[in-house]
Amino acid sequence: MRTSPLLFTLTLLSGMIACSGRQKATNDSNTSAAATGSTGTVGCTPIETRPPEVADQKPAFKEQTRACALSDSVAFDVTVMARGLVNPWSVEPLPDGSLLVTEKPGRMRIVTAAGVVGEPLTGLPAVDARGQGGLLDVALSPDFATDRTIYWSFAEPRPGGNATSVARGTMATDQRGLENVKVIYQTMPVYNGDMHYGSRLAFGPDGMLYVTMGERSDTPMRPQAQQLNSDLGKVLRITRDGAIPPDNPYVGQSGARPAIWSRGHRNIQAAAFDTQGKLWTIEHGTRGGDELNQIQKGKNYGWPLQAYGMEYTGAFPITSPAGSARAQLDGMEQPVYYWDPVIAPSGAQWYTGDAFPAWKNSLFVGDMKSKRLVRLTIADNRVTGEQVLLDGRNQRVRDVRQGPDGALYIVTDQSNGELWRVSPRR
Repeated sequence: MRTSPLLFTLTLLSGMIACSGRQKATNDSNTSAAATGSTGTVGCTPIETRPPEVADQKPAFKEQTRACALSDSVAFDVTVMARGLVNPWSVEPLPDGSLLVTEKPGRMRIVTAAGVVGEPLTGLPAVDARGQGGLLDVALSPDFATDRTIYWSFAEPRPGGNATSVARGTMATDQRGLENVKVIYQTMPVYNGDMHYGSRLAFGPDGMLYVTMGERSDTPMRPQAQQLNSDLGKVLRITRDGAIPPDNPYVGQSGARPAIWSRGHRNIQAAAFDTQGKLWTIEHGTRGGDELNQIQKGKNYGWPLQAYGMEYTGAFPITSPAGSARAQLDGMEQPVYYWDPVIAPSGAQWYTGDAFPAWKNSLFVGDMKSKRLVRLTIADNRVTGEQVLLDGRNQRVRDVRQGPDGALYIVTDQSNGELWRVSPRR
């Protein structure tokens, strides 16, 4: 199919938020949380002004939630490059200016820089597209320019149910299909469900592939996030061939899945490395507990023993193997930041381009709940400011990536999904 790019112009005067009642604010990360119920910093107006889900739940440190609104001035254009995509899940810019896009029902397409949407690439294995399952993330090999290799994650149908798997293949010379396709890693255990598959793929500066996993959502599956004999609720680290790096933390430990890098996660659908080589993930949390984490080798991030918020049913406290979860537990890592109420995060990009100097070193996160893009500034592992962009476009932001031109590319999770290009105002 072919679509003509449609240009929409949006000028952002940062600190001016579209929603009424939100004011321009100055960031002040040095103020302390008020002793009378404030759950974030004081001395500024945060982006989030709604009541928290659990009124008496306090953050572990003052910058952990409800960051101050950022103040800057950036003008940009939003170009709708393509329409008619069916629940696109991931976008990956290619060196020639075109883009790879995955569609959850099981299709991968190339969209040219001019907005021409290609036919589905051939050669992909079958997916289980029920519920949240299907074709998920896609990532280029670090040596794509020479090896033309592509990696992707998907809900793989297997005897007894399904599970997240990682595959790789070589882009054909005519760009119509994938060759030498091979499933390089199959997560375990298999489960007959349709939720919380993860999964994002991110290549680290060490050349390894990091794979994020969900714990499959249902209450009986929650303990899997803590169990070392399960890949569920983990960040995994594998080689480009799907083998296990010998320096993974649980290699050689009896009964442990050796691909595990970290554990205690709920459903990670965003992951990105910063310029210092640190891995950051954002996971769907409880009702009032979406989390930003800085991932470290062998660490435990708590779920389902530690969590902010409540059950989506409204029940509190959260059910855990220990009876009920707590917001803070010794020996478990605290999130760098959490959203309360939630944003339903998906997709992340550390901005390093020159097209938007004011946004350099910002972390962008897709917001599917409020249908917008979130920008965070972070210093010394603390969020120092938050901003919302693309407010009012009324589409679920599923993924955001930076292109070689410094523009941001976004796909929206709709049955008639779109591909956007965010570039400096002409």
